[in-house]
Amino acid sequence: MPVWLSVSILGVIEGVTEFLPISSTGHLLLVENSHWLPRQSDLFNITVQSGAALAVLFAFSTRVRELVSGLGTPETRAYLLKLALAFVITGAGGLILKKQGFSLPKETAPIALATLLGGIAILLIEGAVRGRRSRSNVTWLTAVSVGLAQLLAAVFPGTSRSAATILIALALGLNRPAATEFSFLVGVPTLLAAGAYETYHALRHPGAVAPEWGLLALGTLVSAVAAFLVVRWLIRWVQTHSFAAFGWYRIALGLAMMTRII
Repeated sequence: MPVWLSVSILGVIEGVTEFLPISSTGHLLLVENSHWLPRQSDLFNITVQSGAALAVLFAFSTRVRELVSGLGTPETRAYLLKLALAFVITGAGGLILKKQGFSLPKETAPIALATLLGGIAILLIEGAVRGRRSRSNVTWLTAVSVGLAQLLAAVFPGTSRSAATILIALALGLNRPAATEFSFLVGVPTLLAAGAYETYHALRHPGAVAPEWGLLALGTLVSAVAAFLVVRWLIRWVQTHSFAAFGWYRIALGLAMMTRII
């Protein structure tokens, strides 16, 4: 298979799975560990997420304009500060992990376990919030919890950043559309910062094999297009559906992965 085609496929996988609660990093590592597609570096697997992050800005363009134009209102400033707080918590934790030498696990076993447990968590939380009154305003506690949830997802591939952040927001009483929006918007600076850090590190500390920047750009572009389509669809989906279907998908996938391991 031509390298450009395999990179494009990985870009599609990243774009489709980044904002669905099924783990993009877990899926990327899964296909690479299964030898369906060639293994990529952490630089690729992290930086290609930047394309998905940019897609959110286009998919939420109306909401972004509202936030920019509404800077004079206390409600808008508070919302932006809560986004910033969640991002700072994740960013600070991520830098500490990097300083300690943390790198993404490559083994299938922890990904399978995180996928399975994440699916069970989705079903449990969806069951717990069914019929419960919810709100649309994001609290400071929710912002802190979302920041910590992003950090958890970064440490355990297969957890899913979007699943962890949306589920914790739902558990704390936020309604599904508001939880999805906050998760997606806080993901923009988080994913862009992670991609920028990896790119900076690659430029400052080049390895034995130089990164193929053209292929990285291709994967990022494909990821952006795929993510845009998925985000637009998911925004409509959450208006009338729960995330239970994704929970069952994760359970089935996790069990299938664990069966192959055993």
